[in-house]
Amino acid sequence: MGFIRLILASAVVVSHARVLGFGRTEFGHAFTHSQVDLGKWSVYGFFVLSGILVTRSGMRLGLGRFFWHRALRLLPGLWVCLFLTAFVAAPVVYWRLHGSLAGFTGRDWGPVDYLRANGAIQLNQNDVSDVMADAMKRGLAHDRSMDGALWSLYYEVLCYMGVAILAVTGVLARARRAVLLIAGILGWLVVRQAVSDRFWAGPFDASYFHPVDLPVVGFTNPVLVIYLGFAFALGAVIELYGHRIPVSDVLGIASLIAVLGSARFGFLFVVGVPAFAYLLVWLAIRLPAPFRRIGARHDYSYGIYIYGFVVEQVLAVLGFARWGLPAYLGLSLTVTVMLAIMSWHCVERPAMRLKDLGKGRRGSRRASPSGRAGTAAATGAPHTPERDKVTTAL
Repeated sequence: MGFIRLILASAVVVSHARVLGFGRTEFGHAFTHSQVDLGKWSVYGFFVLSGILVTRSGMRLGLGRFFWHRALRLLPGLWVCLFLTAFVAAPVVYWRLHGSLAGFTGRDWGPVDYLRANGAIQLNQNDVSDVMADAMKRGLAHDRSMDGALWSLYYEVLCYMGVAILAVTGVLARARRAVLLIAGILGWLVVRQAVSDRFWAGPFDASYFHPVDLPVVGFTNPVLVIYLGFAFALGAVIELYGHRIPVSDVLGIASLIAVLGSARFGFLFVVGVPAFAYLLVWLAIRLPAPFRRIGARHDYSYGIYIYGFVVEQVLAVLGFARWGLPAYLGLSLTVTVMLAIMSWHCVERPAMRLKDLGKGRRGSRRASPSGRAGTAAATGAPHTPERDKVTTAL
């Protein structure tokens, strides 16, 4: 799935280029009649894939080890990104606006405040010393956030918590139908309003819940929990019931048609989201072997996702958008990928080496109840009827 994750992360950067560099709507907004854009659609894809991978992790790891692995995957890379945003990117923008750094650290909501506010995953402070607000006033930027893409990480962590609860209560091991029920309830909440409007814009049109400030977890938008949770739950169902889901080229092509058709002609959240979940899995299995090997050892997708937005903001303020969309986007992707590569090799991968810290000789691994038969497609195992199911092919 590494190649698909890279494509999804890069698609977010591509989508943001229009709005951050030029103040236009994101790619896909007009094609889908405002239902969704390329960036948001990619986020749904990330949640589907996370549902698969995180559920798999929840089934085989103990609770403490599960949270340790999740924390190592997200936090070190995020913390370094926040530090570079607060103490490198924001000062560059401030210098561009004021010609010096005098007064940068003395403003309200400064760089230290930015680290404190956002260090626990939730994006509570968008700007640093008001540099983006000032840039917008001067017509040099089109968004007030230094790194607005980080908003989705909080909701992903909420999904992790959901998996942990299901694992520790034994649901994943002994009552997997409960996951089907959860996915069904979330799907019903999504569909019940979406069927009334062909071009329903998902959480941006939904009105049945309002944001709340929850104890411990903080400010939460229940609508986003429902929509992103539905995508995550679809991934969890695929992981748990993959041995019953056929790997069919006919279904794969049909899912592609359903995604594109619903995006263009309506009812995307009724038809397109479930079809997209199957399409991603089908692509992960059917892609040629060289593509399946991309990202298997080095996963740059997280770095691309967390650095893309701030890179585009800085380049826009520095005036590179004047070169036009192709040049601005190309430079943004180049710088972002370079930062992602450094993040993986210098921060994320070294942190992941600590995942077995304190683990005993026998470890905390437990058998998966789904009876996974290994990655037959990747190892070149002979064709069998069982291999035509998602579980044995992924």
